[in-house]
Amino acid sequence: MQTRPALRFRLLLDAEHALGPGKIDLLEAIAATGSIAAAGRTMGMSYKRAWQLADELNRSFAKPLIAANKGGEHGGGAALSADGEAVIAIYRDIERKAKRVCTAELRALSRLLAK
Repeated sequence: MQTRPALRFRLLLDAEHALGPGKIDLLEAIAATGSIAAAGRTMGMSYKRAWQLADELNRSFAKPLIAANKGGEHGGGAALSADGEAVIAIYRDIERKAKRVCTAELRALSRLLAK
């Protein structure tokens, strides 16, 4: 359970596309597991939902963030493109900067919370 206020960002990229902690976590899980399906499993997400989010991420940017390989004798796999890695780094940088700038306000809110 969260014991103090925290920031979680959902960036609106345009009228139809958003980028938030769930999609960033999925990208990081794909990088760690080498698979969209395995990444979804580690997040408690269905296979279908993981693929939907991966497709949405790829359609949201000029170049695909995720390169998926078709299954074969040893199964498929997935890897992040350089743009995919850049999107994670940029998002996490925004997150770190916002937390640093808002430290005093988060502490003030924490003091006002019911114990």
